[in-house]
Amino acid sequence: MTRYVALLRGVNVGTTRLAMADLRRIVTDLGHEAVETYLQSGNVAFGSTVRDAEKLAAGIERALTDELGLTVPVLVRSGRELAAVAGGNPYAEVEDDPKLLLVAFLATPPAKAVVDALAVPGGENVSFTVTGREVYLHFPDGGYGRTKFTNAYLEKKLGVVATTRNWKSVRALAEMAAG
Repeated sequence: MTRYVALLRGVNVGTTRLAMADLRRIVTDLGHEAVETYLQSGNVAFGSTVRDAEKLAAGIERALTDELGLTVPVLVRSGRELAAVAGGNPYAEVEDDPKLLLVAFLATPPAKAVVDALAVPGGENVSFTVTGREVYLHFPDGGYGRTKFTNAYLEKKLGVVATTRNWKSVRALAEMAAG
């Protein structure tokens, strides 16, 4: 049994509402075990014998659509992948405020040329590092709420689906995925 975390994009922000009890039920009904959610923003850890993260994501997406009429992108990371993300933040040594560190999880790795062209909107003090399917973000002058370097900006510039979590959530999800 492998531990995974599913990260749902855009849940309980804006108009897409999803009760975490419904999310736990749906993931459990798909045959997964030890299902637990974190916060109200569409994070669910679970154990599964399925070894294909894309199949897991597609199954959760399909069930959300079939049962609740929601069209929500779902990204899945294994416990090992989340441990690597939590242990690989290039800004963790220079920043101790978890509100100023975030990770954007990407559905697929973006093309190198697109990554090379990625730039911070003018006048903003943001550092970023793209590593495979993650973008580490550091906002030394303030939190994520005042930037134009948002999840939507990353999706548009990189051409991939993304969902962003703050550093506190990333660490908590990595712990949940570790079991």
